[in-house]
Amino acid sequence: MNDAPDTPTPPEGLPEQLVSDLNALTTEELRKTIIHAQELLNVQDEAPSPIDPQPGDDIIRVTEHDTYTEVVKRVYCNEGCDNCPHGTYLYHVTQERHPDGTETAYWRFIRDVELDDE
Repeated sequence: MNDAPDTPTPPEGLPEQLVSDLNALTTEELRKTIIHAQELLNVQDEAPSPIDPQPGDDIIRVTEHDTYTEVVKRVYCNEGCDNCPHGTYLYHVTQERHPDGTETAYWRFIRDVELDDE
């Protein structure tokens, strides 16, 4: 298991083997795992996570709170950007209800953050 200081604490009740397997995945494998898990939730009629990584997003940490989800991420631009990655940025993500009854994720930028490993 990855014991780096910035490794997030898994949610209570998550099987240790699954935690170990997830910690061993590459960034690309983790992204694919997130997509698959969201698809499984959709099949079970559960609401998907508001955290839907966009192309170029590197999600560093996700922490669920009662009224919002805290996300720390870096952003990569198109090829040729000499300043990539940009960030690390802290966002609070909430569900925003629209007049037609639909909900979408609302990402509120909070601040730049420095990680311990930077």
